[in-house]
Amino acid sequence: MRKINSLLLFLLCWIFLSASGHSQSSSKFSSNRYVENGDTLFYRMLYPDADTFRRYPLVIFLHGAGERGHDNEAQLKWGVSNFATDQNMLLHPAIVVAPQCPEKSSWSNFLRTDMNLQPDPSKPMQMLIDLIHSLVKTMPIDSNRIYITGLSMGGYGTYDAIERYPNLFAAAIPVCGAGDTSRAKSIARIPLWIVHGEDDPAVNPRYSIDMLEALRRAGARPGLTLYPGVGHFSWLGAYSDPQLLEWLFEQHK
Repeated sequence: MRKINSLLLFLLCWIFLSASGHSQSSSKFSSNRYVENGDTLFYRMLYPDADTFRRYPLVIFLHGAGERGHDNEAQLKWGVSNFATDQNMLLHPAIVVAPQCPEKSSWSNFLRTDMNLQPDPSKPMQMLIDLIHSLVKTMPIDSNRIYITGLSMGGYGTYDAIERYPNLFAAAIPVCGAGDTSRAKSIARIPLWIVHGEDDPAVNPRYSIDMLEALRRAGARPGLTLYPGVGHFSWLGAYSDPQLLEWLFEQHK
């Protein structure tokens, strides 16, 4: 009973601290929208202290299914706030973009029966790619350091993005996601660190293991973190891992 009470106390403290940290970090992200042919992609953006002579890496953060909508706020709930801590902004200043996928839409377009990548990207993914190209033209972005990461639905989206546009990204961190293993050769040159919970009931960790094996057969050397005893919330550990973020910002094309 004492162990259970301690666990509950820890969870309550974690929820309180997470909510507090989320509120503080949210204010660092400006609210924006990208309009294209009458469609709108809402996104939040973190911008470091301006340095006239510097170009910054660009981090694309894709949220999960539960954060879809149009409030341009929910996508900041999980993970992305770790990029906005004072320590990380000092060590790894970057432009961070967190788009929000509309309701009933998805970042990815895979045939879920066999995870084959479909010919056309989803509308939100197409708009996101167009937004990235627009930002590269108008902001001080180092085009050799464009990174993408996402959790759950965003993990699927991360694979979708790099498999469709392998020349755009310098590194990727798919968290509890899945992709088309038949496309492994096309992304073998992209540094990947794959993350999954070993006991994930929502997205089978076999997807990550299969991708790891396919990438290795293609000559790649991806990283894989399988958190033992962890379910779907593997992103809590992933984005809190300073080694993971350190690795990400070391990557260049």
